[in-house]
Amino acid sequence: MRPDSTFTCAAGRATTSEGRAPRLLPLALLLAAIAGCATDPSPRVAIDTPVRSASQEDPVRAAAPAPAKPARPHEPPRVPAHPPAKSVQGPALLERLIPSNVANRAEWATEIYSAFTALRIAPTAENMCAVIAVTEQESGFRADPSVPGLSDIAWKEMEKQRERIGVPKVVVQTALKMQSSDGKSYSERLDTVKTERQLSELYDDFIGKVPMGKTFFSNRNPVRTGGPMQVSVAFAEKHAASRTYPYPASGSIRHEVFTRRGGIYFGVAHLLDYPTSYNTHIYRFADFNAGQFASRNAAFQNAVTLASGTPLDLDGDVLRYEQGQPVAQPSNTELAARALGARLDMSPSEIRRDLEHGTGQEFERTRLYVRVFALADKLSIKPVPRARVPSIVLHSPKFTRKLTTAWYASRVDDRNRRCLARAADAGAANRDDH
Repeated sequence: MRPDSTFTCAAGRATTSEGRAPRLLPLALLLAAIAGCATDPSPRVAIDTPVRSASQEDPVRAAAPAPAKPARPHEPPRVPAHPPAKSVQGPALLERLIPSNVANRAEWATEIYSAFTALRIAPTAENMCAVIAVTEQESGFRADPSVPGLSDIAWKEMEKQRERIGVPKVVVQTALKMQSSDGKSYSERLDTVKTERQLSELYDDFIGKVPMGKTFFSNRNPVRTGGPMQVSVAFAEKHAASRTYPYPASGSIRHEVFTRRGGIYFGVAHLLDYPTSYNTHIYRFADFNAGQFASRNAAFQNAVTLASGTPLDLDGDVLRYEQGQPVAQPSNTELAARALGARLDMSPSEIRRDLEHGTGQEFERTRLYVRVFALADKLSIKPVPRARVPSIVLHSPKFTRKLTTAWYASRVDDRNRRCLARAADAGAANRDDH
């Protein structure tokens, strides 16, 4: 499902029991390669405004206004009513919903509305507030938010990898003394790095000077999320490969993620541009952290637990994954579903086939999904839920306390509720103006 990051977003990225735990990449090995110790790389989308066609009336009739109808003697002349005030909507409503302490609210509103237009997402107050809540939680509306202590975090992670691989410390120190593209050494830049964009660019610059670096390491940049919504770079690249990116990219898609327009566009896509049966946005907030459809899949795992009696981690991963791809080794969810095979009238291969649809909406139409919930419903006093916030502990070197996906979803939902209250106030103000 959703790839995880060594240097994750402010809310962190989920680590599951089925193989999506972040793996720290061997930066020390790369550093050693530089030293010869390794043998082994803003225009916006125009908002479509309906333009009415010119009148096709006869020009003479159009030029000559109809004579006014005289008032009846016993009636006073009619006075035109005051025109009703227009309701606030579109970018204007978005600007009013963004917290008042945010700088450049009009520009943020334009970027969000442009993403809605490009992705053909309805600009409802609910959708606007969902995006606002996630952006506020992830970055406080900063395109490239600083990460407290990022330099220390990067050094510590690098040292862990050096020790794990067994590369002499002097080799790493020598490699980092090399001059980078801006004239400073990599060590100097690492000492002053403050944002994930800076760290990502440093890494790209670094591997550009490694012999065959682009061939072996181009996809191993440890910074895997970024921008105002801290969206996954892997998700953005996959999305851009299947759907044309609407802006003229000044660099790679990775670079676009760290910009305001690109970060908002891909963040909106990850949050809202997929169909679900959820009846509240809190499950989308959980999915934003744990992976699309994770809340639906966690509910399916809960149903499998009820039907089979086998306790499962409700993490939203119905298969085991490595680098975003399912592997042959069966997950605990798959094994528990196989135990129900006779009652489901399904073979292991049929169960596996249906589980492979677990990253899309079509999973809900599979025999496995339908029959598992039918069994669970019979064993429960009332129908079991079809959505559930995954039970996942978040891991990141930036955390100093235990956090979970449930914590994240709750925090975002609180912000969302405050935004919806502002929307209600805006609606009331419009009614008062009429």
